[in-house]
Amino acid sequence: MAASTERVDVFWDSGMLNHNSGTGVFDTGMDPGFLDVLEKHPENSDRVKNMVSILKRGPISPYISWLPGRHALLPELLTFHSPEYINELVEADKEGGKMLCAGTFLNPGSWDASLLAAGTTLSAMKHVLDGNGKIAYALVRPPGHHAQPTRADGYCFLNNAGLAVQLALDSGCAKVAVIDIDVHYGNGTAEGFYRSDKVLTTSLHMNHGTWGPSHPQNGSIHELGEGEGFGYNLNIPLPNGTGDRGYVYAMNELVAPAVRKFEPEMIVLVIGQDSSAFDPNGRQCLTMEGYREIGKIVRSLVDRHCGGRLLIVQEGGYHITYSAYCLHATLEGVLNLLIPLLSDPIAYYPEDERLSVERIESIKRFQKDTVLFLKGH
Repeated sequence: MAASTERVDVFWDSGMLNHNSGTGVFDTGMDPGFLDVLEKHPENSDRVKNMVSILKRGPISPYISWLPGRHALLPELLTFHSPEYINELVEADKEGGKMLCAGTFLNPGSWDASLLAAGTTLSAMKHVLDGNGKIAYALVRPPGHHAQPTRADGYCFLNNAGLAVQLALDSGCAKVAVIDIDVHYGNGTAEGFYRSDKVLTTSLHMNHGTWGPSHPQNGSIHELGEGEGFGYNLNIPLPNGTGDRGYVYAMNELVAPAVRKFEPEMIVLVIGQDSSAFDPNGRQCLTMEGYREIGKIVRSLVDRHCGGRLLIVQEGGYHITYSAYCLHATLEGVLNLLIPLLSDPIAYYPEDERLSVERIESIKRFQKDTVLFLKGH
């Protein structure tokens, strides 16, 4: 590997810690009055503090360089979001906060953190597009992949990854592929490019379906895109309990062939460690080894199609410690390191991948029969 590809340029700003999503019963913000201990909202600053510290002091630290974040400008937000929606967020911030939908609280400090998350992700993408680095990681919160052009959803206000994809298109990239491994469907990113054949959105997620007015999409294999975009949104709803071997099988049998056929000039890897075996917000069973293997597969794709250029964007991951370990493993894989740098502190999880393989084969048959650009491949 060339020296320029032996590092990950991490974009970060501590101001994103100022988004306080509150306490209550899990993510509800509710105090029932009979619990002595209310827990922090799962999307809290502690999870990201550990991600920062493991990259600064963990064994991967020699491979990490740190770059500053910035606030997004309002005109930049309008490349993905509607003016009416952005105005709703601005007004909610002026009025001291608002619950925008279930579990999604814009509190004092949240809008500033959201602007930092969006701007930091845009800076990371521009860094790669300008040739200043090959692999950039936007370590950001609040997360973004559920935020749709016209509404908030699932702890997300601004779609950081979607804004970065649009920047790549506006900067001359003919085609961009998104690979989303968060345990929840990346519905906001999909919605933003649902009618475009310039963006291939792929999402591996648990089969959770819709969860209300803020999330009308169900993440099924039938949500393929519309118009020119038909066939360019590939959903991979995996059975609950899918582990390392199941995820790697899906990557090799569904994601990698689609990306190779699409031939993108840029890949955005959207990561959430909530697909781990120990996450309170997901029902999948990835361990560090699975994340490491996913990172290696994505690295092979960017080396083949994108000149090694990759943007990684942080989304979910709510186990305060294991999420940081799984991030470490993902970046080890992306760096294509021959020997793992960090052993898994808790994972032994028995896996029977037969149901996952059966489901993946069924999805493969459906896609090959339905998606024009995959036929014959």
